[in-house]
Amino acid sequence: MTQLNVDGRRIELDKDGYLADLDDWSEQVAQALAEREELQLSAEHWEVLHLLRAFYREFQLAPANRPLIKYVALKLGPDKGNSLHLNRLFKGTPAKLAAKLAGLPKPTNCL
Repeated sequence: MTQLNVDGRRIELDKDGYLADLDDWSEQVAQALAEREELQLSAEHWEVLHLLRAFYREFQLAPANRPLIKYVALKLGPDKGNSLHLNRLFKGTPAKLAAKLAGLPKPTNCL
């Protein structure tokens, strides 16, 4: 397992870089995970990350791309809930990368 150091805390990651313990998530952890991905988080990123965490609380799973896009469109409108916008924010892999940064498990149907 890989580790991430955040504010003096050791955070365990699985082999794919997802949190081993979902309770370890915080905005500081998300920021550190984003830095590992060479990504600077903007307000638009945070909006999606917090939305994803709400989705997980409601459905107990991390959505794949299509449900993610539909959920973002439902909650934030069609300007933000489309594949072009989410691909731009999350380097062409929105479901996987956004789930990782939101501290969620890897979506089950993502390779």
